Amino acid sequence: MSARSADHPILPLILDRWSPRAFDPRPVDEATLMTVFEAARWAPSSLNYQPWRFVYAHNGDAEWDTFLGALVPFNQSWASKASVLIYVISDMILESHGARNPSHSHSFDAGAAWMALALQAHSMGLVSHGMTGVDFEAGRRRSTCPKAFVSRPRSRSDIRAMPGHCPRHCRRVRFQAGAGLLAKPCSGERSPAKAARPAARERGR
Repeated sequence: MSARSADHPILPLILDRWSPRAFDPRPVDEATLMTVFEAARWAPSSLNYQPWRFVYAHNGDAEWDTFLGALVPFNQSWASKASVLIYVISDMILESHGARNPSHSHSFDAGAAWMALALQAHSMGLVSHGMTGVDFEAGRRRSTCPKAFVSRPRSRSDIRAMPGHCPRHCRRVRFQAGAGLLAKPCSGERSPAKAARPAARERGR
């Protein structure tokens, strides 16, 4: 049972999810990975535009060292033990009714997709850890994502995740959201207790 406690009643799935830095080295199979990406695909987004993309590499793939090398050194030291490294990319341009305008919700929507992924992973006994300790320009280059690239899916069944490179069909996207990883948990490691936080109105939010 988790040592964490919430100030108000919430789903145990939310309370128990956490972001460890120690992992079981066993691989996460492709079918499992597609399931967590599928959960992300159903996250809410403005106009159902779904502006996120996931570019990933499995530990041991030809692309692994390239992906890992774009993280800051501290993150490399522990992320190297994860099963899958994922770059999260968000689209800054929203195309609607023939017009192209700046998207004011792309990073907000991408965050919702990552949370859906993280909760699905937790429900399956996996752990995830999001991070922004990334050299973003290096990440763009090393994941072969140009400054502006695409992926306009042809249908809702498009999984939007390709191993080691960006999806084929294109629209303008900037590599800027962040990175995350997926792994199996180390046996015996428990989530830390959550420190009490001030009420939302006291935090000015």
